[in-house]
Amino acid sequence: MKQHSLLLICVAGSLSWTACHGPSNTPPPNPATPVQIAPVVDTDAVYYDKYPATVLALNTVELRAQVSGFITGIFFQEGQVVQKGKPLYEIDRRKYEAAYNQAVANVASAKANLVRAQKDIDRYNKLAEQDAIAKQVVDNAVATFETQKAQLEVAEAAVRSAATDLDYATIRAPFTGRIGISQVKLGAQVSPGTTLLNTISTEDPITVQFVVNQTEISRFVAYENRKGGTNDSTFKIQLPDGTMYNQNGHLYAIDRGVDNQTATINIKVEVPNPKDLLKDGMSVSMHVLNDLSGQRLIIPYKAITEQMGEFFVFVAKDSIGLQRKVHMGPKIRDRVVILDGINAGDQVITEGFQRLRDSGKISVVSPPDQNNTSAGAAPAASATPAAKPAAGEKPANH
Repeated sequence: MKQHSLLLICVAGSLSWTACHGPSNTPPPNPATPVQIAPVVDTDAVYYDKYPATVLALNTVELRAQVSGFITGIFFQEGQVVQKGKPLYEIDRRKYEAAYNQAVANVASAKANLVRAQKDIDRYNKLAEQDAIAKQVVDNAVATFETQKAQLEVAEAAVRSAATDLDYATIRAPFTGRIGISQVKLGAQVSPGTTLLNTISTEDPITVQFVVNQTEISRFVAYENRKGGTNDSTFKIQLPDGTMYNQNGHLYAIDRGVDNQTATINIKVEVPNPKDLLKDGMSVSMHVLNDLSGQRLIIPYKAITEQMGEFFVFVAKDSIGLQRKVHMGPKIRDRVVILDGINAGDQVITEGFQRLRDSGKISVVSPPDQNNTSAGAAPAASATPAAKPAAGEKPANH
């Protein structure tokens, strides 16, 4: 009996000690969040707005027959540059030459009749001075002379018309340009004003046309006095294969009015095209230098976080991460321009901020592939952007 009592006392004492001295319910302190950082760099940022664009020749003409007949000659190689005035097509000239020769003969006949009428007037005037002829005869001679004079003018007009038709029988290049593929072959019959023979267009210089919002009109008006050339990089062209064209352009024209359906306006930029790399109708991308280019703060784009349409970054300050609201400029590849909210030299958190709250504790670590980088140092790839970035993306409306 004594042994059972002793056992109960020991168990009770053990439970009492556990209740008084057991594990504490106080939660452990929050551990620091491991993060990676990169510096805010103040550097020369050059970036461009991008617009879909179309290459258009400065001058394009459709060649159509002005007289009817059969094609008797084609004097060019398709797709080649032809000089102004070069014969391109010939329409059967025989009937037009005959009409011209007949008109010339009619002029000679009218001139002879006019000379005869003039001599009749001179002879009748002498007889009239001697009162040897009726005045009506003199009046008739004068009227005949005026009629023959008018007939000569008609004949001369017919010569000009026949000469024009004869000239139209040979279609010549209206300017120096590149001619396309012929739409007719030898022996084809053509009709005046309706039959398309070919198309010719200028190629150097050439223009690139694109559309901008009406809110940007004042910006492009300011470009009108810029002459372009090698030193002016306001307008650059990206070819369909993604490469940048090696010639810069200058503003050629702003359309006369805004399209009230789309609230946009057409812009044309003139570009040298000595090697014929730009073809009429080609789709390209026009890059226009952004007015905000210059000394700007740049950070890695991956440091940005969005909340309710606003943009934030975390700045590493001692051992805590402070959340800062920022206003973004254009994105330049994997970096972004920051207009305000942070300062040059600040360290922004690029990795780990997803688990971080404002003023939360942080522990700066090196990227996995850069174990030798000391704590607190930014990865080399994020330290500085390219000094002269290639054409950037069109800035988001932030």
